[in-house]
Amino acid sequence: MGPDVTIVAATKYVPLEEMNALADAGVEVVGENRTQDLERKHAAYGDRFRWHFIGHLQSRKAPRVSELCELCHSLASESAARRLWIPALVEVNLSGEETKSGIAPEELPAFLERYDDVRGLMTMPPAADDPESSRPYFRRLRELGAEHGLRELSMGTSQDYRVAVEEGATFVRLGSVLWQG
Repeated sequence: MGPDVTIVAATKYVPLEEMNALADAGVEVVGENRTQDLERKHAAYGDRFRWHFIGHLQSRKAPRVSELCELCHSLASESAARRLWIPALVEVNLSGEETKSGIAPEELPAFLERYDDVRGLMTMPPAADDPESSRPYFRRLRELGAEHGLRELSMGTSQDYRVAVEEGATFVRLGSVLWQG
């Protein structure tokens, strides 16, 4: 993939007892979606991985995420920003889908003024069968990052990570593709 892209193994559907396989395979960074799963997996495998939080961040869970993780990919509310004390990526909802978290692109400048340790941006494009359909969303996130001097971009999952890398991703969140034999 290249030296400037960090693979984040998304462990949402990985049972606790199978986390060892990731460590044995040389995975260094894991991303968890749910705080309760993060707590269980971190308790069992804490030092074996670098931990990222990649799911929807609830403000009441922000302090616990801060204790266990080195980076949050999904900062999207002022209340969570007040309770988070680790570096974060701001989640931007570029598709405008109501079912997705994230702030609207036009809210980004004001939001960036509220949190001191924003390292970059994250987005989730609409689900699609063709990875190329994600390209405009990834390109727009890269442009927003450049406009605001933010280099880190978390974009791309198992189905569209190649397009994300072509568009400048520095983090790709891979799940199912890691388990395909």
